[in-house]
Amino acid sequence: QVQLVESGGGTVQPGGSLRLSCTASGLTTSNYDMSWYRQVPGKERELVARNTKSGGRENYADSVKGRFTISRDNAKSTIYLQMNSLKPEDTAVYYCNAHARYAYDIDYWGKGTLVTVSS
Repeated sequence: QVQLVESGGGTVQPGGSLRLSCTASGLTTSNYDMSWYRQVPGKERELVARNTKSGGRENYADSVKGRFTISRDNAKSTIYLQMNSLKPEDTAVYYCNAHARYAYDIDYWGKGTLVTVSS
């Protein structure tokens, strides 16, 4: 059974930092593109950052470029999202995603961790 478990969320003041972690079980993370998404009530889930399985290329939403960094440790089956210079608009539930494409798309999701940026 595949599980993705996020941790590290919480409340932080504007300008602060948080580090999110996502630990996977039941799959081999090196076989998957690993991503962080976020969602606020009433809006669609949006991609925040992706780390591709091949070459470890990184993609970021324009709104977080230069502030957030995604990384992975396949030996620990864990991906991270380092979030710096946080803004109130970064407040959301953050979800971990594992994606692979074979004859069809495979997607696994965590249950999410809440990040609140507020003074």
